Amino acid sequence: MMLRVLWLFAAFDAALLLDTGMLFPRESSSREVKALNGLWAFRADRSPNRNQGFERAWYKSSLAETGPVIDMPVPASYNDITQDATLRDFIGWVWYEREVTVPARWITDGLRVVLRVGSAHYYSVVWVNGVKVTEHEGGHLPFEAEIGTLLREDPTMPCRITIAVNNTLTLQTLPPGTIQYMNDRTRYPDGFFVQNINFDFFNYAGIHRPVLLYTTPKAYVDDITVVTDFLDNTGLVRYNVSVQGASSATVKVTLMDKGGHCVASSTEPSGVLKVVDVSLWWPYLMHESPGYLYSLEVRLMAADGSSTYEDVYALPVGIRTINVTSTQFLINNKPFYFHGVNKHEDADIRGKGLDWPLVVKDFNLIKWLGANSFRTSHYPYAEEILQMCDRHGIVVIDESPGVGIKDIRSFGNASLTHHLAVMDELVRRDKNHPSVVMWSVANEPAAEMNPAEYYFKTLITHTKALDPTRPVTYVTYSNYARDKGAPFVDVICINSYFSWYHDQGHLEVIPLQLNTQFEDWYGKYKKPIIQSEYGADAVAGLHNDPPVMFTEEYQKEVLQNYHSVFDQKRKKYVIGELIWNFADFMTTQGILRVVGNKKGIFTRQRQPKAAAFILKERYWRLANETGTLPLWTKYPCPL
Repeated sequence: MMLRVLWLFAAFDAALLLDTGMLFPRESSSREVKALNGLWAFRADRSPNRNQGFERAWYKSSLAETGPVIDMPVPASYNDITQDATLRDFIGWVWYEREVTVPARWITDGLRVVLRVGSAHYYSVVWVNGVKVTEHEGGHLPFEAEIGTLLREDPTMPCRITIAVNNTLTLQTLPPGTIQYMNDRTRYPDGFFVQNINFDFFNYAGIHRPVLLYTTPKAYVDDITVVTDFLDNTGLVRYNVSVQGASSATVKVTLMDKGGHCVASSTEPSGVLKVVDVSLWWPYLMHESPGYLYSLEVRLMAADGSSTYEDVYALPVGIRTINVTSTQFLINNKPFYFHGVNKHEDADIRGKGLDWPLVVKDFNLIKWLGANSFRTSHYPYAEEILQMCDRHGIVVIDESPGVGIKDIRSFGNASLTHHLAVMDELVRRDKNHPSVVMWSVANEPAAEMNPAEYYFKTLITHTKALDPTRPVTYVTYSNYARDKGAPFVDVICINSYFSWYHDQGHLEVIPLQLNTQFEDWYGKYKKPIIQSEYGADAVAGLHNDPPVMFTEEYQKEVLQNYHSVFDQKRKKYVIGELIWNFADFMTTQGILRVVGNKKGIFTRQRQPKAAAFILKERYWRLANETGTLPLWTKYPCPL
């Protein structure tokens, strides 16, 4: 037991490299949360340089006073909301504004008021009552600013929040892109330009996740970090509480089970809690009680002169371990096989905007399939989705927005510095989620280029230093012999589309080519392999026998040919299979895409194609073969 505790301390100390927290806003006896979702005033800056809003300081007055505005829902992408085709494909600055009345009790010296944006794509600048409070680079992670001082300057004034968002992608952004100006005036009008990208999903833009105001006391819990382990039936929770706003404070930490009963406690800001008769966090279909969560309640008491402050924050905690061998992925020391999906935050009308009915529907479909996992392709998803995964036991490969890194200039120092910062933000946000079992730093980069070796060695080493308890990967599409980043990952993730992007129509080559792929990669690197993407487009309702491309029959045949090889290799070193894709999704317009990518096993409206039933039968069989399911699940999909 002592050796395990010492290991826990060592791993935990290495994970404390981040000096500020990003705790999810939760209400408690000391905290309030006010959601600012709904209709905001909206205006796109259509000036030739897209910079009129800054030149004329639109943030200094009501946005409606600067020109015509329209209603825009938040959270949502703005692209598909109107009937204006120029707004759907707009590149540049757009402006949002909302006035909110702040409760009088919030305007006190002893209270912090924080404005938080769940995510906005891509670059954001935020003002409150005309005063700039923060800016943020990156489109998929939260950012926030303390605004209480501004509100106290004139408590009678409504709080006017202005957010300017720019979706332009450059060679240094994640994902990268380029702006191309068309200067031939015989073919293009003056000022005509296009945004070029190297990724296959629509570049939705806007405020995609909730905007919140929340309060904390002046002295508050800034961050909590937990690392878990267990020995026999005793759970170990190594924790650290970071406090801001007080030079000295007392902390009480209480770990409670699902019934609200205290199972361990401490009065130290850091330490190890021991849980007797521990209930481990297990993945869906790997245990009869998946997704078991404890609650770590932190109660802070601090004094500042004559004032005293109390802050309370409760963090869900799942106790589990992760280990990787040369042939297996282990959760709680038992082999785990990924049978899951790749997804997108994508749906009709709202684009990438967080939508609770859609989230719940997707989770019902995931569990109906018998899937136990998904990858956040190709960017971090909303934290609310990870919270659902924690509760339901759905395992997550958490991916950065490093998709489409194809240009050698995107491997430079400026790009690497930004990529490292994004990984800092991602780990800071998601480090405590038990559902997150692996970090993916990129998808299909041009890893054969010479600069890729230094780039990925630095990136992966940095991520492992941030969190030594989880394996790190990136998803490759390169030739195994030329991939310069693969030596540094813990798990090989491979995308391949045999009989689709090449050898079209020749289903008979899949078993040979897939077997060669696996043998080549494992033979060189001796690391476990996940087939992180495979599939084929199918237009729902399009049929042909014998199968031809784009029919539901062809999609089924592709899957079944892959599955026959998976069944051979999963007994050796293949540890997972993730279908591309869970549902059809929107892409940019082009001759290879007919109103989006049709590789979903569900339509964009979440109706099943024939392939969904193939996967459902397979996934439930895989789950049942583990022998860990309770008796009542020994049948296909008992939900």
